[in-house]
Amino acid sequence: MPDRSDSLPDTQTPWTTTEFEALLRAKGQRYHIHHPFHKAMYSGQLTPAQIRGWVANRYYYQIMIPQKDAAILANCPNRETRVKWIQRILDHDGYEGDEGGIEAWLELGEAVGLSRDEVIDCRHVLPGVRFAVDAYVSFARRATWQEAACSSLTEMFAPEIHQSRLSTWPEHYEWIDASGLKYFRKRLSEARRDVEHGLAITLEHFKTRAEQEHALSILQFKLDILWTMLDAMTMAYIHNTPPFHTCEGGPWPTQSLDKS
Repeated sequence: MPDRSDSLPDTQTPWTTTEFEALLRAKGQRYHIHHPFHKAMYSGQLTPAQIRGWVANRYYYQIMIPQKDAAILANCPNRETRVKWIQRILDHDGYEGDEGGIEAWLELGEAVGLSRDEVIDCRHVLPGVRFAVDAYVSFARRATWQEAACSSLTEMFAPEIHQSRLSTWPEHYEWIDASGLKYFRKRLSEARRDVEHGLAITLEHFKTRAEQEHALSILQFKLDILWTMLDAMTMAYIHNTPPFHTCEGGPWPTQSLDKS
């Protein structure tokens, strides 16, 4: 009987560094920039209430990112890595001379017509969004620091999504104060810097074929988190399907996002 082993795909040999990086970057095809909610946003199809809903829900992700990064630091015994990674927390939480990304996001909320209080108290955050974000932070706490660092590699695709907002919002949403867009400008350079570090960690740590495939699955998990957040917003704000959720004070939401 002829030996067909040469015709079978090689699933044991590790990919080269170049091949592995290319596969990681190819995951960008599943990035949430391709979600119908974002496509509607960039083509000017969202209403003010829908934009506000996105900003209010995304705020929950913004405030949890420093906690995710703090979990990575807590699990990382390598001082050199911690020195570099801690900058991510400072970028979001701010420090003397730089108010940080969370403050910039609050200013975005005000620019789209939300009060600072209603963004900060998370009254508009959908249960599905909260669940997805909490799952991501929980993963970062339980995973190895290298696995958690790998999950942050969605930053490879972030500059494109920030630039798309800067390019399309002034045209389609003239009612939004342009001063509120500084978060997106800020993240253009920060995301590129962060990618270099996170990618170097991933390429160095995940060496065997099984480890490399595991890294790809981690990145896919993070992509699924971002996609799921938009699924929840699509159901609530586009299909007008309220979440099955009640809270003190009555059914969700307790305050309308339609301020027109």
